[in-house]
Amino acid sequence: MALHSLSIFTGLRVVLRRFGNLMVQLHNLFELFARSIALLFSRPMYLRETVEQMHALGVQSLPIVLLVSTFTGMVLALQAGYAMAIYGAKMYVGSLVSISLLRELGPVLAAVVVAGRVGAGIAAEIGSMQVTEQIDAMRALGTNPIKKLASTRLVAILIMLPILTFIGNALGILGALVIAVTNLNIPASFFWTTVFNSITFEDLLNSLLKPLAFALIISTIGCFMGFQASGGTKGVGEATTRAVVISIVLIFFVDFLITNFILTIS
Repeated sequence: MALHSLSIFTGLRVVLRRFGNLMVQLHNLFELFARSIALLFSRPMYLRETVEQMHALGVQSLPIVLLVSTFTGMVLALQAGYAMAIYGAKMYVGSLVSISLLRELGPVLAAVVVAGRVGAGIAAEIGSMQVTEQIDAMRALGTNPIKKLASTRLVAILIMLPILTFIGNALGILGALVIAVTNLNIPASFFWTTVFNSITFEDLLNSLLKPLAFALIISTIGCFMGFQASGGTKGVGEATTRAVVISIVLIFFVDFLITNFILTIS
């Protein structure tokens, strides 16, 4: 009986300790997020670093986002076209593809691709600086590492991810147009008519709100995991993996919250 009570007490203590560690990590995460936002409006502005990050995080992510979005639109049109043909609604495949891309697939796919490429890169770069004590050297020289490393990346992703999403949505619809004309025998003029008639203000709001929210997630999680890295190259690898996994999970969770909110107010 005494051993059973002792094992329960030990298990409870382990759970409480892990819960306490989780609360500490969440506090540190929100503190990093708040400081990154607050430091956006203080000098120095690091405009050159921000532009460099916009190129590295946004422009260099453009090819993979375009490939994923284009083939997603093509596959979606192909699958939907043959499925809708059973009910005589094949001609309206443009409406289905445009709504699906603008509301869900476009922002989520772009964010997942960027999280896998950019989130991992941020965590690896900052993590390498952390384990080699370069961040401590920055503090010793009077430079705020959160301002220079986190805030610049936050601004870069906030600007570039909505642009990537917009371009990806456009290429996805163009890919669907190719399939509609070549495989489904739908006139291009009718395809564009169904696309423009189906797009609503809520769809455009989705395409704006979701990339901004996802950008905050990718930047904050990537930077946080990088700053928390320890234990040499192994620790950097673990931080990179955690950054990608946590970012993707949060992207889908926040996507549900935003979708539910927009449907509630509409």
